[in-house]
Amino acid sequence: MYKSYSMELAGRTLRVDVGRVAAQANGAALMHYGDTVVLSTATASEKPREGIDFFPLSVEYEEKMYSVGKIPGGFNKREGKASENAVLTARVIDRPMRPLFPKDYRNDVTLNNLVLSVDPDCAPELTAMLGSAIATAISDIPFDGPTATTQVGLIDGEFVFNPNAAQKAVSDLQLTVASTREKVIMIEAGAKEVPEAKMIDAIFAAHEVNQEVIRFIDTIVAECGKEKHTYTSCAVPEELFEAMKKIVTPEEMEVAVFTDEKQTREANIREIKDKLTEAFAENEEWLAVLDEAVYQYQKKTVRKMILKDHKRPDGRQITQIRPLAAEVDLLPRVHGSAMFTRGQTQICTITTLAPLSEAQKIDGLDVAETSKRYMHHYNFPSYSVGETKPSRGPGRREIGHGALAERALVPVLPSEEEFPYAIRTVSETFESNGSTSQASICASSMSLMAAGVPIKKAVAGISCGLVTGETDDDYIVLTDIQGLEDFFGDMDFKVAGTHEGITAIQMDIKIHGLTRPIIEEAIARTKEARTYILDEVMAKTIAEPRMSVSDYAPKILQIQIDPQKIGDVVGQRGKTINAIIEQTGVKIDITDDGSVSICGTDKEAMAEAMDMIRIITTDFEAGQIFTGKVISIKEFGAFLEFAPGKEGMVHISKLAKQRVDKVEDVVKLGDIVKVVCLGKDKMGRISFSIKDVPEA
Repeated sequence: MYKSYSMELAGRTLRVDVGRVAAQANGAALMHYGDTVVLSTATASEKPREGIDFFPLSVEYEEKMYSVGKIPGGFNKREGKASENAVLTARVIDRPMRPLFPKDYRNDVTLNNLVLSVDPDCAPELTAMLGSAIATAISDIPFDGPTATTQVGLIDGEFVFNPNAAQKAVSDLQLTVASTREKVIMIEAGAKEVPEAKMIDAIFAAHEVNQEVIRFIDTIVAECGKEKHTYTSCAVPEELFEAMKKIVTPEEMEVAVFTDEKQTREANIREIKDKLTEAFAENEEWLAVLDEAVYQYQKKTVRKMILKDHKRPDGRQITQIRPLAAEVDLLPRVHGSAMFTRGQTQICTITTLAPLSEAQKIDGLDVAETSKRYMHHYNFPSYSVGETKPSRGPGRREIGHGALAERALVPVLPSEEEFPYAIRTVSETFESNGSTSQASICASSMSLMAAGVPIKKAVAGISCGLVTGETDDDYIVLTDIQGLEDFFGDMDFKVAGTHEGITAIQMDIKIHGLTRPIIEEAIARTKEARTYILDEVMAKTIAEPRMSVSDYAPKILQIQIDPQKIGDVVGQRGKTINAIIEQTGVKIDITDDGSVSICGTDKEAMAEAMDMIRIITTDFEAGQIFTGKVISIKEFGAFLEFAPGKEGMVHISKLAKQRVDKVEDVVKLGDIVKVVCLGKDKMGRISFSIKDVPEA
């Protein structure tokens, strides 16, 4: 027997069925939001996984094409690997929930979300976020929840909660906020230069809505929640810490970790590990957790020095940015390139331009979006952090960082009408020591300008960190965190934008949420740092987009034709358009509204193709001048081709001013001649004259 619970959420009914399906999972919730249906489950292993020093949480978001009445494309006709949207959704579910599991918990946990039905006005992603929180909260898995998530749009200056498909299409903001009972625990946003103050208001408006949802979840847990199971703690023994401090004093650890050279710090830590390994050689139990113990020792040392003494590992001030450098045009043959360096973080972004037909096709659950013309890809090779491992393609982190940079830059891109290109930027990580995603935004902005993409404004990104004490008021916000401050700190608050406002936010934290003062200070700090980067580094490297695209980039000419004549240009089975392409070497794209794009690198060939299309789509009128090729000779005249599929005839009497006995006396096969249109003859054929061409 199952129970059903419901509430009104943003004008639609949210219903949760508990006990109806998936009874063998630790927790399961069949979620209904409008006609969207998602099955969310939470399962955990009985015992901890041995030999690991992290919490093994897996979050899955499974998009099934039947949920939108589609059969998957391709030969297999079966869903394959997770789409980019599925990966990003899984990451958004993971980020607010991971900090709420016990830090010493090592049992495998999987949160699975199966999308069964999609209502375009009720986001399945949001439904899955709520479902995972509910399934985990009612399960017997240790979890300090629940959490709730709300999406916010901004239309005509007003906030819209959990916007429908039509509202999303016109919204200036796509914000997702997750909360606990007291604090904000996750923020993800894409925005059209929304001012900082407006963004803060939106975040806490969502936080208020989340409190209503949490109260609703509390009623479900009160009736259906299982008692949390006990588990084997994997915490490092306190006596090991005490023994370590006698061998390596806190002062020695401080000297080891406080350096601005990552390699030096790692070498120092290796020496400390070797020293401790030798000291504890007889204690196998301690040796098994020594790596984690050293990590925790470093963490406590760094946090204490930052929080109490305001001392950062590389000696910087709390608000100071690492040394910055930028340059463009590193790579001679690509369409655009730029490199941005911040401390030991270095990104090179390459821009490639192509016809709009090269836009990425999307076969997903979002029926409103079937393609995208701007693609940002981010790569993170092992050499960038001095490690060695084989490349297996982009993982979830790389996909997430690429999507964040893409979201940050989309608001400043020109429209297709202004710039009829598909655009791909690829950010290659040459060196990494924190905040590579934000460096990739800076590099990409400059690379686009170097490629001649007329972006409206430059975009920069920066990240702030956080170290907290025992109370909500005991904290310190760090501008431009490096890797060590990210690993040992409590927050990675990434914000990208222009001078006018924010275009993207992504917030990761390791604690149970942030207060409003922390969020306000972090956003203010990123604004200050972003302004400095834009003015003092990026603008001095490349101040505005170049006036034209690279010589190596394809050029695009556009012409508008009568949609009724698209068939004339294409020809039977594509014969006409293929003939134009073969003759000129260009690429031609035609849209249903009659917009024709001609793409190539040879301007003369592009102009020739455009002339052919004009001729094909022209209604021939008397007096028009054309140039054609003689393709057939008869006793009564010569037939000329003016463009693929377009022919006309010059009667023998119109070949020359004097009398002509044989057509071959004036023209031969293959001759290129100039003619004037006389209209149509009695048989409806287009008739031309050579002798009546006006003299120049």
